[in-house]
Amino acid sequence: MSATTTPSPAAVPGRRDLGLLYRTRLSRGRATLGELFGGHVEVASQGAWVTTAEGRRFLNCGGYGVFLTGARHPTVVRHVSEQLHSHPVATRLFLEPQAALAADALVAVAPPGLERVHFAGSGAEAVETAIKIARTQGRRRLVATGGGYHGKTMGALSLTGKDLFQAPFRPLLPDTVHVPYGDAAALEGVLAAAPGECCVFVEPVQGEAGVVIPPAGYLRAARELCHRYGALLVLDEIQTGLGRLGSWWGADAEGVSPDVLLVGKGLSGGVVPVSAVVATPEAFSVLDRDPYLHTSTFSGAPLAMAAARGALAAIREDDLVARSRELGGELLAELGRIVRGHYGDTVREVRGRGLLLGVEFDRPGPAGDLLIGLVEQGVVANHSLNSHLVLRFTPPAILTRADLDFLYEAVDRACRAQAARYTPAAPTTEGDRTHA
Repeated sequence: MSATTTPSPAAVPGRRDLGLLYRTRLSRGRATLGELFGGHVEVASQGAWVTTAEGRRFLNCGGYGVFLTGARHPTVVRHVSEQLHSHPVATRLFLEPQAALAADALVAVAPPGLERVHFAGSGAEAVETAIKIARTQGRRRLVATGGGYHGKTMGALSLTGKDLFQAPFRPLLPDTVHVPYGDAAALEGVLAAAPGECCVFVEPVQGEAGVVIPPAGYLRAARELCHRYGALLVLDEIQTGLGRLGSWWGADAEGVSPDVLLVGKGLSGGVVPVSAVVATPEAFSVLDRDPYLHTSTFSGAPLAMAAARGALAAIREDDLVARSRELGGELLAELGRIVRGHYGDTVREVRGRGLLLGVEFDRPGPAGDLLIGLVEQGVVANHSLNSHLVLRFTPPAILTRADLDFLYEAVDRACRAQAARYTPAAPTTEGDRTHA
């Protein structure tokens, strides 16, 4: 399929038939959610754009952080295509070059001291690996943060700070506690009570909590406290890493090197799912000695490794870390101007770092309605799983000036259509965007 073509109509079920398949073979709830967002059927993607079966194009500023390089970036596609036509899945008995090369490329951009890599298929799998690494090092007590999101498998869910997701599946892992995000004193209290027994999981910026940015110095304090009390520090950069925040890692802002770094989403290059755990030799030591202690059939599959190599190459070649920083500054200012111009004091805060941006409202309703309104205007954004007050934007770092102009116009129209529900007299001029 080329960048400009979509599957033939015969190859794609119609909306009604597809909805029936979802209801009877997948999930009724998922079918209902699809209808809520217009019932569109996505069939193709290229760069920053998604195309539906009817030929309508949507600017993809969502994807939950996956599409930093956009969809089907030519460098990623080239790596994957070459591997697909030579050796997509390995025997796992012999040595295989793609895994070694991908690991080396990842270590080359990781914070100092991180030298060992374990590959997995999803972010949650990476979290599970980190939990097991902690156990091998005698750290059986897990410390996470309120509002944090680390996945929904049983171990990862134990760390995810949202009762809604945890409640149906309890009991979860024992000896797991949550402390307020950004509160170094609370973290110290837990670590001091069990020296040498804890493993701390923290995000440099909380994505699913609604783009929550910690106080300056928090990550450095967490690093120092873990060292003082003999705890392992795991930085979950599954969403924030690889340039999403305008630096290679969120940890870079405070010069922090964790014991374990979790990578995902953007590592896929938007083509093949892949995640990784990058650890110090000390933290990884038990798995280093016994390669069969923690395994997965498709861990390090050559096709996924090719995608990871392609993604890392694309980020470097196109200087997407710097591009993310530059675009993020403009988007934060312009989206804030437009949204506040229409919603006024209903907007509590517009915040972000790089291309992880959030609009927080002061009440339930506006974020969800604006998300739907943006779809109607041709833009895909994100809700926040752990905060129903926040609408998120996680656009790719390849947006062009034309893409940005389209986005600003669409946000302006969507806000104009929705804001009157929540403001007594919604402004109509400050949020306008005019072009020469």
